[in-house]
Amino acid sequence: MMLEEKLEQDIKTALLARDAQRVSTLKQVKSVLLNAKVASGKRASGLSDDEVLPILAKEAKKRQESADLYRQGGNQERAEAELAEKSIIETYLPAQLSEEEIIKLIDSVIAETGASGPQAMGLIIGQVKKLAGPSADGAMIARLVKEKLS
Repeated sequence: MMLEEKLEQDIKTALLARDAQRVSTLKQVKSVLLNAKVASGKRASGLSDDEVLPILAKEAKKRQESADLYRQGGNQERAEAELAEKSIIETYLPAQLSEEEIIKLIDSVIAETGASGPQAMGLIIGQVKKLAGPSADGAMIARLVKEKLS
């Protein structure tokens, strides 16, 4: 089952279960996916899972950033709501790689390319992101590459 179909099915299930927060979150995600389909001219055919995953990862990241800002502003209740939405979205994402796994990827890319020094940072980050896909956070990759090359 494709992710979009699973999302539709889960919206129906959440509606029947009267899970308002899950329904709201999934409908927001569905709306973002519809906008992406229209923008790419694929409204009739739909998006592939490879196109849906980065959108879901971006939505989860938005929720995390919002929660961080709410927390800084002293609104813990709103931060918790954002984190709850993030956890719902993350159920559709592949498991995130650990720091150790990302470091192994970085080491293999460095060995493969022979890159060294801070000027190679962009190249290495790009290669690692390509290998890891949506299962690794870009900010974590950048931080770890910077530590390796410094």
